[in-house]
Amino acid sequence: MTVATTSSSAPSAPRPIDIALLASVFVVAACGLLYELAAGALASYVLGDSVLQFSTIIGTYLFAMGVGSWLSRYFERQLPAHFLRIELLVALVGGAMPAVLFLANAYVPGAFRFLLYAMVLGVGTLVGLEIPLVMRILKRNVALKDLVSQVLTFDYLGALAVSLAFPLLLVPHLGLIRTGLVFGLMNGAVALWAVWLFRHELRRLRAHVLACVLVLGALVAGLAGAEHITTVAEDKFYQDRVVFTAASPYQRIVVTRGRLGHRLFLNGNLQFAESDEYRYHEALVHPAMAAHGAPQRVAVLGGGDGMAVREILKYPSVTSVTLVELDPAMTRLFTENPTLAQLNGHALSDPRVKIVNTDAFGWLQAQQEQAGAQPYDVIVVDFPDPTNFSIGKLYTNSIYALLDKNLSASGYAVVQTTSPLVARQSFWTVAQTIESVGLHTAPYHAHVPSFGEWGYIIASHRPWRVPEKLPEGLRFLDVGSLPLLFDFPRDMARVPAEVNRLSNQALVHTYEREWGRH
Repeated sequence: MTVATTSSSAPSAPRPIDIALLASVFVVAACGLLYELAAGALASYVLGDSVLQFSTIIGTYLFAMGVGSWLSRYFERQLPAHFLRIELLVALVGGAMPAVLFLANAYVPGAFRFLLYAMVLGVGTLVGLEIPLVMRILKRNVALKDLVSQVLTFDYLGALAVSLAFPLLLVPHLGLIRTGLVFGLMNGAVALWAVWLFRHELRRLRAHVLACVLVLGALVAGLAGAEHITTVAEDKFYQDRVVFTAASPYQRIVVTRGRLGHRLFLNGNLQFAESDEYRYHEALVHPAMAAHGAPQRVAVLGGGDGMAVREILKYPSVTSVTLVELDPAMTRLFTENPTLAQLNGHALSDPRVKIVNTDAFGWLQAQQEQAGAQPYDVIVVDFPDPTNFSIGKLYTNSIYALLDKNLSASGYAVVQTTSPLVARQSFWTVAQTIESVGLHTAPYHAHVPSFGEWGYIIASHRPWRVPEKLPEGLRFLDVGSLPLLFDFPRDMARVPAEVNRLSNQALVHTYEREWGRH
């Protein structure tokens, strides 16, 4: 096929139609990447292990784009008509994908994985068809060397724009369902634009206009009902009435209310139930705090709900509590929402409490390097379970070495450590990892009805000792029964385990295998 311009003649100035098509490349690229990111985020919410899910989604999507590019060779005539039809399909399938997957997860959870990859394959194939068709349309009036550079430039710029906007603006402010529908409308607008640009070439102009109107109308209707779709899906999934939802750059936060009172879910995983959270948090905080005797400086890593802080403030010796929580949406919610703030006794508003919204790993490093920084008497580590590599790094020997350096000689750290009954190998992997940096460990467990048998590990420079007294008003613990928590029956007794390192993240694989059986 000959090119419209030759090396001896200068390419003609771009026409308005060519500029419009290049602008559409920007939109097409942005929308395509948005659907890919939305699918990866939903997969990590529902299936866990964000690294694995994003990797497989991206791989599947790129493969599908390759298939679409290969199929574009069979589109020979009426290229503008094919382009706008494909654009409408992308708008409809891609825009509706988050809503469809949310509903599938709530009503047909067994079909979620199949539907996820089917839709990713479909959208990827359609997106793979788009760019080759645009290039062949533009080739009518643009030199090949200019064509390739211009199309790829706009394609990469569109990808850059959405990759920054997705975590920082779109998900926090619109949520996944609205974000998908808004970008579907953008694809639909490109199709409508194509109808106008190529109105003189289209054989069935009215049919194309009607198709655009129907698709755009369906997406607008979906956008108008997005809140209802989210509510219906989440009420079904969580089984209790959803009273609060938020999507931060880090996680999906859902609070429900039912017969067990309020429950908090992060990315679909239960964090606490109002009916029995006191058991979890009393067991987490008091064995270490009371053993110290008179703790003054306390740090809490994770635990943005403020429940652990509530228990810490029961000690009159405490002069300062530093809460290090990555997600400001969590600490803001449990500080400002009257109902949820009441659950933690308005602990996060206490003048002794300082909230630092940053990564705990980096904060520990900064504390160690800070001149004149004082160590902590007690450090409470209340991270989510290691369901993925980004959380798994918070259970490695690297962070425990930092914990060691930030802990006073007489201090205690305590780590929530999943279930020693369900995930026995995982529990003892954490113990082995803590011991690998030279700290003493005192593993123990408590029964929390919402979670079952749950585990904790105290780490210190000196062996843990049974405290002589506990604060008054506790609902679960007392001095007489406390030593029983440190006794492990045969089915939870210690087993050989390897050290969890940043280089291997063995704990994440072990955790997934053990919890996957239940």
